[in-house]
Order: sequence, then C-alpha cells, then structure tokens
Amino acid sequence: MTQMKHLSIVDGAFLHMESAEMPMHVGSLNLFEPPAGYSGEGYYEAVKAHVSKRMHMAPVFTRKLALMPFDLANPVWIHDDDIDLDYHVRYMVLPKPGTFEQLEALAARLHSMLLDRSRPLWEFYVIEGLADGRIGFYGKVHHAAVDGQAGVAMATSMFDLTPEPRAVKPPREARANAYQLGVAELLAAALQNQARQLVESLKLLPALAKTIAGAARDAIAERRNESAEDRAARKAAAPGSSFKFAPATPFNHSITNQRAFSAVSLPLGEVKAIGKSVGASINDVVLWLCSTALRSYLKDSRELPDKSLVAGVPISLRQEGDTTANNQVAGTLIDLGTEIADPALRLKAIQRGTAAMKRQMGTFRGVIPTDFPSLGSPWLIAGLGALYGRSRIADWLRLANVTISNVPGSKVPVYLVGAKMTDYYPLSIVVHGVALNITVQSHVDQLCFGLIACRRAVPDVHELGRQVQRAMQSLRALMATPALAAPQKKEAAVEASRPAPLAHEGATPKRARKTRSPRLRVVPVVQAAAPAATKRKTRNTAAAR
Repeated sequence: MTQMKHLSIVDGAFLHMESAEMPMHVGSLNLFEPPAGYSGEGYYEAVKAHVSKRMHMAPVFTRKLALMPFDLANPVWIHDDDIDLDYHVRYMVLPKPGTFEQLEALAARLHSMLLDRSRPLWEFYVIEGLADGRIGFYGKVHHAAVDGQAGVAMATSMFDLTPEPRAVKPPREARANAYQLGVAELLAAALQNQARQLVESLKLLPALAKTIAGAARDAIAERRNESAEDRAARKAAAPGSSFKFAPATPFNHSITNQRAFSAVSLPLGEVKAIGKSVGASINDVVLWLCSTALRSYLKDSRELPDKSLVAGVPISLRQEGDTTANNQVAGTLIDLGTEIADPALRLKAIQRGTAAMKRQMGTFRGVIPTDFPSLGSPWLIAGLGALYGRSRIADWLRLANVTISNVPGSKVPVYLVGAKMTDYYPLSIVVHGVALNITVQSHVDQLCFGLIACRRAVPDVHELGRQVQRAMQSLRALMATPALAAPQKKEAAVEASRPAPLAHEGATPKRARKTRSPRLRVVPVVQAAAPAATKRKTRNTAAAR
C-alpha cells in the first residue's frame, strides 16, 4: 500500500494560490569559504554525492505530489523513488568579474522560476566564479512543504558542525514498487481525511469558546481599572482603529514574475546589546530597523504616507521540538510607526504593538487551528487568487504594505562538504498587493537581511538595502537618547527601592502590564507574503497604474 500524507489547508493554500507571477517557494542564498585543499574543481560533484547520502534524513527530498481527482480536495504527498539528482542539484558559474551584485541578480532570477510539480519540490545550485573566491549556494523548496522553522530543521540534514561530514546511517533498501494510486483510493482517502479534520475542529470548539470568554472578561476588567489617561488614549484611537486599510505605497499593486534581491548583514551581537540597553527585544529592533529604512526610502522619493505603514508578521504556532515538515503559522498586522519622525518614539510604538501581539498569541496560540476540512478548497482558493491578481483589487484592498519575518538560525558555524558557511540570506515570497518581503535570519554573529521584491515595484531594492545599513547607524545613536535611557534609569531606581514581594504578590504592578498597540489583529498568514508591483512614482512610473 502506498503511504500518503495529506496536505493541510495552509499547505494546500500555497499550492492553489501559486501562479507564474507569484511562485510560492522559499529559499536562501549562502556563501561558503572553500574547503581545505580546494583547487577550483570537484566541489559540485562532492555536494551532489553528499546530498545523495542525506536525502533520506528529511521527507521533503523524496516526496512529490499526487493530485486528487477533479481537484476536489488537497493533494497528498507520496514517496518518489526515482530522484534525478542532476536535475535537483545544478552547477553555475558567474561571468567575470564575479561581483556580489551579480550573485544577488542570479539569485533573484532563480527565485522567480516555478518548481516542477511532477518532481519533489526542491532545487539546489552550486555557484562558483565569485571574485573573492567564495562559493555561492542557492536552494529553494516549496512553501507547501515547509515553513521557516521546518526549513531550518531541514537544513540540519544537509549541514554539519565540523569540516568533516558526520557519518549518517544509510537508508533502508527501497523496495521496488510500481503501484499507482487509483481514483477510488484517492477519493476514499480524501473523504476520510475530511471526516477526521471535521472531528478535530469540533474538538477545538469548547476550548475556543472558553478562551474567547476569558479574553472578554479580561478586557472588561481592564476597562474598569484603566486610568483617565488610558481611557482618553483609547477613545482617541477608537474610531476605525480595528479595521483600517494600510496606506497606499508603491508596494501595493499586482506583481509581475520578475524579482529584485538585496542582501544585507548587520552585527548580531551589537544589535542585541543595543536593544537590551534600550529595553527592546531582538524582534522589536528588527521591526524598528525595517521601519526606519522604509521611512527613509519612501521619504527620499516623496512617497511616505501620512499614516503608518503596516507590516504583516508571520507567527509560528509550532511547539518546541516539533520539526514536522509542514506549515504551522498564523500572522499578525503591526503598525511600523513610519509616520513618527522621532526614532525613540517610533521604537516605543513598535514595542507597544509587539507586547500586545505577545499577549494575544499567548491567549489564542493553543486554539488556533493549523488544519480544518478543505473539501473544494483547491477551486475556491485558486479562483480567489486569480481574481485578486487579475483585477485591480490589490490596488485598494491593502491589509499590509510589507511582510517582515524574523527566523532564528544557527548559533554555531556550519559546513557543507568541508566548506564553512559565512552568510545565510533568506529569500521569501512576494504576493499580489504586497510586493516587498523582508526576511531576517540570524547566523552565528550576523543578522542577515534578505530583501526580495517585484522588480517593477521596487527596481532600486539595493537602495532600500543601503537604508537598512543606515538604520543601523541610527540604532547606535539610540543608546544616548534620553527618551529611552531616562525612563529605564527611573524604572531601575524604583525597582531597587521597592520591597521584595511576598510569595503571593506579583512583582509587576498592574498599571505596568497595560500596554496598547495602535493597531493589531491576528489573521491567517501565507508566510513570507510580499509586496506588489508597479514602478515608483518618481522613477519611470507606468501610466497604466
């Protein structure tokens, strides 16, 4: 009997929304120092042999899609015992002079091409010819197969912690099997899966009702106990604050199939230290760096909206230790405070938003479903995706301006067939209506930014990358900002003078826990969704827009 694994509703959505203009794979561009004794030849063959020995360690390498009859339900994953490694692992050489900008352009072009759905949905490229002697490595895998955290787990099957590859247990000898799934078997499996998902969804209802009731009680209690100052701030922000559209930007239009990519590295240790000194988390600082860069980028071309830009931020629902190769994500919308000129006040606004996000996710994380009945979803999602992309809906239905994602990476050096990785730049997804995606991944002592965009919407994405670097300079200046430093000193003094709490007392006053986001809401997410297309108004703007 052929083993089948059903795609969840989220996994399937990445397949059904995909089009030539909107590929739904995620990837990375890595740079490696050549292995010891490298003579300029043979590394590609060594990588291909290495991949051949490791494919059994992650299911994504050896499974492909089997479609349901008439697309009645999501496809299933089945094992593929005929992998063509010459197709999946390829070799390329940059033309002279072999600049990093050429490598970025090549990665953007490779990232714009669809994966072949008749094969396992992944590809690797070994890229040589860089002037500095390093080796490039670009890889991509369909988002239907992995989310960000599962992708990191998948990478561990390929990379090692020492230059000498670790010994791995070989796979069991595959049994010859020419069995093909029949229509009746596929339909029966689909109906069984729908019934199972219906039961699981019904089981969640009591917990969901209890959670909503508890959240409502907490909100009522908070309203009763709020100060006059908090009440005035809430009333001022109340009109339409929950359901506002994001402002119009060059990023919010339908996109083309062409991509532009920029990679930026910042010192992780310094970012963490500065964030800690001003009381901000690494996620707060990443959002602030992106907000500062976007503000400067749009202001330079006189396209900065009066209202705050909104970021779609994916939130992982994955439990610790879960490395299942599927998507377990939701998402939230956070105001970036780009209308605030003062850097310190902008950071505080972002912190209020992320604090509210954490409270909401802490409340609802356990009851947000990652799968539910999906009968007919291929038709519905594909139809809605085509309508959204081919109409002008993306021009006015703006929930977010940009997607920003922060994924923790390896804290220690990793190697691929003896070559040491020096950089890990993520490339994610851009979608109709959101033509810019900024994904950030840490790697050892670096914070690596991957800015991927529709080329028509952001033709000068490298300028945005330079603004990220300038934002780092502004971040250094924040350490001396009185608006941030003084409150912390005051809080530290108050904390030092406060008597130790009794065992039944809380250490944090009730007032201090009450923070508000200018705007925040949790929504289902397509991880790494990104910007929209159309040239910038001040740079060869198309009249059709």
